[in-house]
Amino acid sequence: MKIEKAQSFIHENHRAVMMTRRSDGRPQLSPILIGVDAVGRGIVSTRETAYKTKNLRRDPGISVCVMDDKFYGKWIQIDGTAEIVSLPDALEPLVDYYQRVVGEHPDWEEYRAAMLKEKRVLLRITIERAGPTSRG
Repeated sequence: MKIEKAQSFIHENHRAVMMTRRSDGRPQLSPILIGVDAVGRGIVSTRETAYKTKNLRRDPGISVCVMDDKFYGKWIQIDGTAEIVSLPDALEPLVDYYQRVVGEHPDWEEYRAAMLKEKRVLLRITIERAGPTSRG
């Protein structure tokens, strides 16, 4: 699958499972919501204290299985490298993430305050490979 097709799929489908590596090399899986930013990177909001964040600080290699809303529907796998954007630099990119994945928020100041309180970070995933897909 071409990376551009994977980016298009992610633009329309946000449910996913992310795989990072624990310190012993074994996989750690996390359910997430993923979007795609203006330059085609996968984007994910998480907490600074989350295991996936700690794992990615040690090893930025990442795989994500993105699914449509049907459990046995279409899906794709992407592999790449993650960059962690921490606060305060992450605040406005987290607003962009929310708009791309969820839509408009009723109170952006409340949202920004929650991102600060929860110590949110934005993961930016440079997609290096796409596939397999639900078609093999």
